[in-house]
Formats: sequence, structure tokens, C-alpha cells
Amino acid sequence: RPGYRQPLKQQLGGVKAMFIRLSIAVIVLVICMFMLMTAMSSSYSSTSSAEINTEALWGTAASDGWRPSSTPRSDWPPPPSESNGYLRVRCNGGLNQQRSAICNAVLAARIMNATLVLPELDANSFWHDDSGFQGIYDVEHFIKTLKYDVKIVESIPEIRKNGKVKKIKAKQIRPPRDAPISWYTTEALKAMKEHGAIYLTPFSHRLAEEIDYPEYQRLRCRVNYHALQFKPHIVELSTSIVDKLRSQGHFMTIHLRFEMDMLAFAGCFDIFSPEEQKILKKYRQENFAEKRLVYDERRAIGKCPLTPEEVGLILRAMGFDNSTRIYLAAGDLFGGERFMKLFRSMFPRLENHSTVDTTGELGKNTMGLLGSAVDYMVCLLSDIFMPTYDGPSNFANNLLGHRLYYRFRTTIRPDRKALAPIFINREKGQTAGFEEAVRRAMLKTNFGGPHKRVSPESFYTNSWPECFCKKSAVNPADKCPSDDVLATLNSQLENEGITDFESSGSNLTSAVDE
Repeated sequence: RPGYRQPLKQQLGGVKAMFIRLSIAVIVLVICMFMLMTAMSSSYSSTSSAEINTEALWGTAASDGWRPSSTPRSDWPPPPSESNGYLRVRCNGGLNQQRSAICNAVLAARIMNATLVLPELDANSFWHDDSGFQGIYDVEHFIKTLKYDVKIVESIPEIRKNGKVKKIKAKQIRPPRDAPISWYTTEALKAMKEHGAIYLTPFSHRLAEEIDYPEYQRLRCRVNYHALQFKPHIVELSTSIVDKLRSQGHFMTIHLRFEMDMLAFAGCFDIFSPEEQKILKKYRQENFAEKRLVYDERRAIGKCPLTPEEVGLILRAMGFDNSTRIYLAAGDLFGGERFMKLFRSMFPRLENHSTVDTTGELGKNTMGLLGSAVDYMVCLLSDIFMPTYDGPSNFANNLLGHRLYYRFRTTIRPDRKALAPIFINREKGQTAGFEEAVRRAMLKTNFGGPHKRVSPESFYTNSWPECFCKKSAVNPADKCPSDDVLATLNSQLENEGITDFESSGSNLTSAVDE
């Protein structure tokens, strides 16, 4: 019947169209699965060719023509003969947190046209060490190097008023965390003019890091990499250790951040015994804000410090063998020798304070500012530096920035987030292609060359491009300053009537000598 045939035709046509669409979907699904299998096979196959040239890593990273330079590149007048008052600061935390605070203090003084009183180091609360600024840094060098930038005194002088000698009492203020420049030019400056001096405490992370004025950032670099020089006996001790280590060839330093405070901070407890977990949880409860932390979740996203064994496996996968000389910059490793045993079996040529210090000076002060200062210098001067946990570690972050400024010295920065699933799969018995996967993850990292600063990377970790220049630059802002910049700065000082300084030009224009 004609009326019956027409719907039947439509039904057959609909079935045919559905069959065609279904066939296409199956084909697409098969192709996608094939591509996924291929990608997984190539990323985890032991026959692929991801290789790392470890011999090249003992040298410096490619600079692409960039060189360190923190000299002013635009008009930079000297500090006026009259300042707005005195600035005192108390730098809290460990040596490297204090180092960043000192840089911020100098910049704050410049911003407010203040006379900076030599920064106080709150050593007692952290190190139980009262060495202070004068016991760690070369004060004369610090003051001379910054003569073009700020006036610095060792203490607030007494004043004579109505025939009497009086002390200026500094107004104590707690600055906001990461305070903007506007806070210093308004509230802080107003208090300074009213009282003659202000005392900012605590002074850790009290000035915003990202400032949209390159000259201010370059001032931070002048402080950090030129003015802050350790006292001669610290430099001599550090140099003797480096010479001893290098007498047998190349060496690397590892900041093995597998210590109680960092493990407690990270919330990574499950690999420890019940008794050790109690200690870590108690430390966390007493020192950090309450937070829900699940070990498996933390580990899966790379929030746990690498274990000594994981560090050894990374280095071995990269191609370093058991002849590699390694200096460990670390405090007391939590969990003791059982965690070091596997690392030591892979890399037996290990050194630390006790094995390389022939003077015995460090043995008396391993946990004080001296020990931290020597570790800093040895890590700075080593051929390769590897931090194992550069999250909130001021020591690692400052060194990464200093080594970048020190003509792009090689750093190995494991991407813990990328490595976490690789290690987890290995622990589940999936060992095929493990080393290849580690190499692929490491090849995506930066080994110490110039690179764009991306949040949350700190300015003190990466001061490129503000504190670097090129002789032949496309962008005029990146061009190295002229050779007569020191003559200009000295002339400006003379015009201000400031002539009681010796020349410290070499500290300003050149980076650390090789």
C-alpha cells in the first residue's frame, strides 16, 4: 500500500543514518585510544631517546647574551644631605629570610629618604645565636657599596637639645605584610617625620616584591649580590672548603630539606613510624596554622619534600654515577640514617660540615648563623646546586637567584608535581621505563638559564630581566649601562657635598668574579 511504503522507507533511511553515525563514532574512539596508547608508550618506553648531557651540566647554563647588571640605567640621584629621619628594622627568621628583609629595608629607606640604621638580626628566636649583623656581614663594605643609594649609620645618634643630650626614641610600628610603596610614603613617612625615627618590627616580607619600577628592583640586587658580603673569616673558611672539594674535580651541593620543620609544614607524615608521626604532628600543631592535610593527596600534587632515596634516583636517572662528589647542606635529617642508607649506597662520595672543615670552627656552631653562612657560600660556589624543596625555603630560593646572577650557574630543580606520579607508580611495581620518565620530566625544567619570572616564583629567586642586561639589545631598557656611569654617580655625590667615602665602584659595576 502506498501509505504504508512511505513510512517504511523513512524508517530504513533513519536506521541507515544511525548506523553510519555509530560507525564514525567507533572509528574516532579507536583512533583516540590508539593515539593515547602511543603517547603513553612513548612517554614511558625505555627504548626512547630522552637523554641528559650531564657533562654539560658541570658548566654554566646558556646566557643568550645576558649578563648580570644592577647598576642604575636612568637618573638616580644620590641620597640628599638631609633625610626625613631614621629607620630601624628588626629582621626576623633565619639567615636568608633576614637577607631578603635587609634588601627591603634599604629600599624602604630609599623610598622614604630615610637614614637607615644598621638592620637588627633577630637571631635568638631562630638560631639561638646573637652574632648580629656585625658578626656575619662586613659592615664597612655594606655602607660603602650603598653610598649612592642610602645613608647608613650603625646607631641612632644622640641629639643636643636645650643644653641636654637626648636620645631619639623610635616609634614602633608593625608594618603590614607585603606592604605597597604607598604605605611607606604615607603612614610610615608621617610617623617618621613626627617622631624623628621609626622602628619597624617584625620586618619579614613587609614590602611588596613585585614593584613596577626597575630601578627599585636593581637596588635590591645591589644590596643582595654586592653589598651583603660575609665577614672575611667566613669567606676564607668557605673558600677553603670549596678548594678542598674541587681539588678532586667537579662537585655538586644538595640542600636536602628533609628536616622536621619542613616535613611538619608540608604535612607529610605517613612514611614515618607512629612515634615519629607524633613528634611531627606536635611540632605542626605548635608552629603552624591548623589545616586538613591528607598525605596521599599532598604527595600526589608534589607538596612533600623529596626523600633522600628519591633524590638519589633522580640523579641516577639523569646519568650521574657513584663517582659524583656531593656536599650536603642540611640540618638534622628527620628519621636518621635509615633514610640516608639508600642514598649513600647510590652516591657514597658524600661530604658535609664535619668531613670538610679542618679548623673545627663549624663543629662548635653548626646550627648557628656561621654554619648557615658557610653552607650558603659553598652552595653558591659549587658547580651544580640542587634544592630538594624550594617551596617556602628561603635558603634555596635565595641561592637560586644568586646563582642566576652569578653568571647562570647550573641548578637542578626537580619538578615534584611532575615526578610524583612516576614515583608512586614505581612503588606500585611499575618500574618499566621509570628512568626514562624521570629524564623526560627533568628535561622540561630550567637548569639555571635566564627565564621569565612566573608567580609564585619570587623576585629573590629570579631577578631577570631587571638585574640583567645585554650589550646589544633590541629593547633599549635591556641595554647595558655606559662605562662612565660611575663617574656620573660620583659627580652627583660631590655636588651633594658627600666626599667622605672611598671608591667602591668595582662592587657596583661587576658581577661576582669567576
